[in-house]
Amino acid sequence: MKAKRILILGGAGFLGSHLADRMIEDGHEVIALDDLSTGQRANIEHLLGHSRFSFVEHDVLEPFDFAKVDRIYNMACPASPPHYQRDPIRTTMTNVLGTLHGLKVAKRCGARFFQASTSEVYGDPDVHPQPESYRGSVSTTGIRACYDEGKRCAESLVMDFLRKQSIEVRVARIFNTYGPRMAPDDGRVVSNFIVQALRGEKITIYGEGTQTRSFCYVDDLVEGIVRLMEHPTATGPMNLGNPEEFTVKELAQLVLRLTKSTSGIRILPLPEDDPRQRRPDITLAKQTLGFRPQVKLASGLRKTIEHFDSLLERRPSGERVAGRVAAEIADCRNGSVREA
Repeated sequence: MKAKRILILGGAGFLGSHLADRMIEDGHEVIALDDLSTGQRANIEHLLGHSRFSFVEHDVLEPFDFAKVDRIYNMACPASPPHYQRDPIRTTMTNVLGTLHGLKVAKRCGARFFQASTSEVYGDPDVHPQPESYRGSVSTTGIRACYDEGKRCAESLVMDFLRKQSIEVRVARIFNTYGPRMAPDDGRVVSNFIVQALRGEKITIYGEGTQTRSFCYVDDLVEGIVRLMEHPTATGPMNLGNPEEFTVKELAQLVLRLTKSTSGIRILPLPEDDPRQRRPDITLAKQTLGFRPQVKLASGLRKTIEHFDSLLERRPSGERVAGRVAAEIADCRNGSVREA
């Protein structure tokens, strides 16, 4: 594929930084734009000296422009409940104004525009698994609406620019994704469980832990994103995620096994509007893109545990976490833990 100039909005975030790595690896020039409100400079530190990478600190709520870009990936929005609920008005406006500003740049440059939408547009679904044709069961007034409805409005903007402005667009509905560079305080279930287990704290489960989620490793997700962006005709919306389904309690038990933690589990009340089920129907992505996630949950969790292990310094007892957990992960790789 011919080298392109790539603009990644939210390029210092969890997904954005992994996408930047992939684009550099594929020979493209990358501009990562981020205001660092939830993204982290550490995520892109290894790229800052690269001749084909540049970083622009900027808030997508304010207009921006570039002389020429070929592809725009809009990954700019806090994606974990604690982060997007911290300033819900800003979250809504990031989805709306940030997307609008990116679409205007795409129109001026003739660039193809990728919108990172979310499985949250399905809300607390009555249909399981969720196909793209399902219109969702979403509360417009709940505490998650700033994200859910913000992303739904962003999809609307993208499709209107397709119809009225004739720009090339791609829309992916991204399901739970995990991997290295997740923030330890982002409040997502995978990071919460791993950090609690490594710190020797009880793993917190909300409700009875019977709610289900599907977890896609970040490398698999990035592969799906790139395939969709470069498909000659597919517009979406298209589900991207791993259809293997686990209860939250099963995830907690797996994390405890992989870390050999004795933390245990504590139960708290279920948060408002927390979905009971979440699993993608990826039939369309399989048929159109040949997309099939490859990384099993246990394998991806080991890599993610290593990441968090490197961030956490010590347990309360003073025991060094890194050496201990690294040895345990080596044991797992030797087959002592069953693949999920």
